[in-house]
Amino acid sequence: MIDSIIIVSGGMDSVTLLHYLIKYKHKTPAIITFLYNQKHCKEVHCAKENTAILNCNDHLILDLSMFSTLFDSSALVSSQIEIPDMRDVIGDPQPPTYVPNRNMIFLSLAAAYAEKFHVSDIYYGAQKHDEYGYWDTSPQFLERLNNVFGLNRKTPVQVKAPFVNYSKADILKLGISLEVDYTKTWSCYKGDTFACGSCPTCIERLKAFSDIGLKDPLLYKASRKMND
Repeated sequence: MIDSIIIVSGGMDSVTLLHYLIKYKHKTPAIITFLYNQKHCKEVHCAKENTAILNCNDHLILDLSMFSTLFDSSALVSSQIEIPDMRDVIGDPQPPTYVPNRNMIFLSLAAAYAEKFHVSDIYYGAQKHDEYGYWDTSPQFLERLNNVFGLNRKTPVQVKAPFVNYSKADILKLGISLEVDYTKTWSCYKGDTFACGSCPTCIERLKAFSDIGLKDPLLYKASRKMND
């Protein structure tokens, strides 16, 4: 019986959260994944793989690509805007990788999905970015959004983000303890065959593995060239 909703992109944060909810919290979530013409849409394949590994039967992949014009001011969507390197976003309060109002839209759709199942809890993998951040992953955003969702007169949905104050390394440590296979996650914003190793999410991911003394099992372009 469905007891919650979780947004799973296929990145390491949301995949770790999925394993955490099922293996540790013993939840039975319905899973929702969004396609919005993101360049790194191969993450959706990772979301599918992990739902299969965990024997999750309720996985909705919602195609929002028809609305991608709303998001094409973002480097994650627009073919005209290059994905920046980490050095280009440090100190930028709203970097070019920000997708306009994405989490508000996704969480609103997840709230409607929660009402379908008559459940109150929605989970998403917001985390504390080490070098940069987005306003719609912050504790303040979470608190204020829940004030709105709490107005619902029949199913007062609440969004929960267990990792909102976790660093990437904290999440990774938890994931390793839960035996998450990180080869089945995708972080790179560029979405090529191999991870670029220089975009903000690649740098954060590599740093997290380094911080806990492990090597990232994903292949990166630089390491691939060295092996050729």
